[in-house]
Amino acid sequence: MTKIELYNYTGDFAENKDIAKDLRINCIEPNIVNDSVQLDFNNITSATQSFIHALISNVIRINGVDVLDRLYFKNCNDQIKTIINIVVDYVQDGIFIDPEDM
Repeated sequence: MTKIELYNYTGDFAENKDIAKDLRINCIEPNIVNDSVQLDFNNITSATQSFIHALISNVIRINGVDVLDRLYFKNCNDQIKTIINIVVDYVQDGIFIDPEDM
């Protein structure tokens, strides 16, 4: 399992979507194909929806919702859990939309 301690990249407030994108491209995407990835939110008090979206949305779109069986969220407070659920629900809804219907 690949473990990513997000605090090391974000401090206690995870808001920078460029950092999230970089983590997704360089740490999550290369490892999620053949391994599981743990995103550790220890010591993070808050995160923006745009940060979480940049961190995980393309991973779900590219790999399908089954990737969530290999993507683990650790030490999330209630606010962060809510944001993760919002992003996951949003991405899952979008997976089943035909682009021609947009």
